[in-house]
Amino acid sequence: QVQLVESGGGLVQAGGSLRLSCAASGFTFRRHVMGWFRQAPGKEREFVSAISWSGGSIYYADSVKGRFTISRDNAKNTVYLQMNSLKPEDTAVYYCAASSHRISMTEDSYDNWGQGTQVTVSS
Repeated sequence: QVQLVESGGGLVQAGGSLRLSCAASGFTFRRHVMGWFRQAPGKEREFVSAISWSGGSIYYADSVKGRFTISRDNAKNTVYLQMNSLKPEDTAVYYCAASSHRISMTEDSYDNWGQGTQVTVSS
């Protein structure tokens, strides 16, 4: 049974930092692309970042480049999203997703999703 469990969300002031984690189980983590997406209230879910199975390829949305860093630990079956210099517009539910396909920014490429973790950035 595939499980993706996000953690690390919370309330932070603008300019602050959070580190999200996503613990994976039930599949061969090291063979999957991992991604982070987010959905703000009243908006569609959008791509944030993705990392290839080896970590050799990484994608970021323009809105988070230079502020967010994705990483993974294949020994721990965990992917991380370090978020610095947070802005109120980063407020959203953040989802972890796994893909058995090539690294991509599109939701359709991702086969499994976590339940999400809320990130709220106050101004």
